[in-house]
Amino acid sequence: MTAPRTSPATVTPSASATSSASPTPSTPAVTSTDGTPHPTRPAPPFGRALCAMVTPFTEAGSLDVEGAQRLAALLVAEGCDGLVLSGTTGESPTTTDAEKATLVRAVREAVGDRVPIVAGVGTADTRHTVELAGAAERAGADGLLVVAPYYSRPPQDAVEAHFREIADASRLPVMLYDIPGRTGTRIEPETLIRLAGHPRIVAVKDCAYDLLGTQKVLARTELAYYAGCDEYVLALYAIGAAGYVSTVSNVAPRQFRSILDAFDAGDTAGAALGQRRVLPLVESMMSAGLPGAVTAKALLNSLGRPAGPVRAPLRPADRKAVDGLLAAYETSVSAS
Repeated sequence: MTAPRTSPATVTPSASATSSASPTPSTPAVTSTDGTPHPTRPAPPFGRALCAMVTPFTEAGSLDVEGAQRLAALLVAEGCDGLVLSGTTGESPTTTDAEKATLVRAVREAVGDRVPIVAGVGTADTRHTVELAGAAERAGADGLLVVAPYYSRPPQDAVEAHFREIADASRLPVMLYDIPGRTGTRIEPETLIRLAGHPRIVAVKDCAYDLLGTQKVLARTELAYYAGCDEYVLALYAIGAAGYVSTVSNVAPRQFRSILDAFDAGDTAGAALGQRRVLPLVESMMSAGLPGAVTAKALLNSLGRPAGPVRAPLRPADRKAVDGLLAAYETSVSAS
C-alpha cells in the first residue's frame, strides 16, 4: 500500500494552468469571519464553498457563453469561493468536449483569478477522460473533478488504475467523485486510502451516503472531503471535511456559505440553524423526483438569472413543480 500524503495541496487559481509543477503542499489555517485562524482545519485545496454550477443554454439549445459568465460572476459575488463546471448539475453527459473547454475559458475570463475553477472531466472511458483532462488544463482550469467510471462497473483495482492513469497524465490536482447511486460503482474507502498516496489526488466529492466510510478515510489520509449532498454539509464539515460542492448553491450561495462561516466562528448552534433553514429548499430541489439540473435551472429562470433550458433526455420542470420550488425557496431564503 502506498503511504498517504502528509498534506493536501492548495490551489492558487489559474496558476496550475501555466505551470508544469505539481501542486505545492500547504496547511495554513482557514480564517474565520472574524479574522481568527481556525486552530485545526487545513486550508482546503479548492476553497470551502463550491457551487456545482449549471451550464446555461440559449433558448435554441446552444451553450450560452455570456450567460455562463454572468452566472459565475454572480455566484462568486454572493459567497462561492470555488466553481465546479461540467459536473452532473452542469449536464456534462450532454455537452460536447468543445463546449466543456469553451465553458472553462469563458468562466475563467469572467472571474479571473478570484476563485479556483474545477472542471468535470470524468467519463466511462479512461482514454477519453485523459483527453478531457488535457483540454481542461489548456483552457485554464485549476483542478479536475473525476467521477468513478460508470455503467461498466469495473472492480476496485480497475477503478484505482483508472484514477491513477488520469492523475499521472495531468499536472492538475484531482478531486475524485464518489456517487455510486448514479455510477453503479463505489470508490471503496480502502481504494481511496491507497489513492491518497498520489501527489495529485487531493480531494473527494462525497455522495456515497456512508458516514462510517468517510470517517475511515478522514482518519487515515489528508484527502480534502467535500460534501456533495446538500443535506450533509454541516455533518461532514463538523467531522473535518473541507467544505461542500453544492447544487442548491446555484440559488442560495449566501445561505450555504453562512453555515460554514458560523461553524468556523465557533457558533455551532447558528451553523445548525443555518443547515435546518435550507432544508426545505434542499428537499424540494434534490428529493422531489427531479434531477438537480432541472430544479436548479427552473429556479434560476424564475429568479431572472442565466440558466435556460435543459437538454434532452432531461425535461423541464412543470408549473406545479416550479411553484413548489419557489415556495421552498421563499421559506429557506426568507428565514435566513
